Amino acid sequence: VQLQASGGGLVQAGGSLRLSCAASGRTFSDYHMGWFRQAPGKEREGVSCISSSGGNPYYADSVKGRFTIASDNAKNTMSLQMNSLNPEDTGVYYCAVGDDCTLGASLDTLLSIYDIWGQGTQVTVSS
Repeated sequence: VQLQASGGGLVQAGGSLRLSCAASGRTFSDYHMGWFRQAPGKEREGVSCISSSGGNPYYADSVKGRFTIASDNAKNTMSLQMNSLNPEDTGVYYCAVGDDCTLGASLDTLLSIYDIWGQGTQVTVSS
């Protein structure tokens, strides 16, 4: 499967963006799905993930109540609605699929769980 992330951009603090991830080659329903981000100078971290059935979403504490993950297995797409953005949300956002819905593990563990990654989309939040 190949993943294509899109929807990033420049937004002012308090604004919203919607990221999308499209899959080709196989269906999302075969995988657990997640969004990750990497801020400048920081390690990649988990933002949100959702099970292969499209249920049981999990969120990092820093985005709870502001971000919403969703998947549409019929369209083979996944989205991340991001509201009330702040400058700390700035980074490159990646979508990925893998064998589990896990967020808080080390990068090495995340890379072993999520073995297919999209190319990343830049999100910049200005203050």
